[in-house]
Amino acid sequence: MNEKKAKILVVEDEESIRRFITLNLSAAGYQVGEAETGEEALSMLKTFIPELVVLDLMLPGISGLEVCQQIRDIMPETLVIMLTARGQDTDKILGLELGADDYMVKPFNPFELIARIKAVLRRRAGLKEPKQILSCRELCLDITSNNFFKNDLEIELTPTEFALLKVFMENPGRALKRNEMLNAVWGEDYFGDTKTLDVHIRRLREKIEDLPSQPNYIKTVWGSGYRWQQES
Repeated sequence: MNEKKAKILVVEDEESIRRFITLNLSAAGYQVGEAETGEEALSMLKTFIPELVVLDLMLPGISGLEVCQQIRDIMPETLVIMLTARGQDTDKILGLELGADDYMVKPFNPFELIARIKAVLRRRAGLKEPKQILSCRELCLDITSNNFFKNDLEIELTPTEFALLKVFMENPGRALKRNEMLNAVWGEDYFGDTKTLDVHIRRLREKIEDLPSQPNYIKTVWGSGYRWQQES
């Protein structure tokens, strides 16, 4: 997929902000659709079919959090970048818990948003290039088809969860620092903090571990980051 031709849906109820984002993304070469409400956004998913959704959390009617959850249910491979107001830390964490790939805090520089979009699109495109299967005990990650299996049962992962798991399984036994993982998964031009990584790790543990509170695969390296445990 050519990231410059990607379809991006901008979901924002404030017209001035929506138009500002749309104009900048269009100037950067993306195909952009606009939605003012969550209901309109969910309806457009079926016809516009975006690769990525820029989603404001504070929407009239259906909230951005609910829209994010429905996007994950309907189109799990679609990337989501949330827009939050300053100080909405609880909403940021909730959004990441529901499967958003990244977030931006208003007000923001449009060039930073474009950099974030490029990073997540590159990450998803890169996952589909090599023909490879990574396995560890009862886990199997199929890079070619973007599928993940545990005990031969398919488990749905978001694009970010898939990328994180790929980094772990490619580096068994190695202590990976948080900043190193952020660079590997979100890109070296990522401007966010480690909170995003920690929330995604927690979600990933819930999907792959038998007891997420006592992980057998993703071990915490206190004060540093995480390590993939290849053997039980």
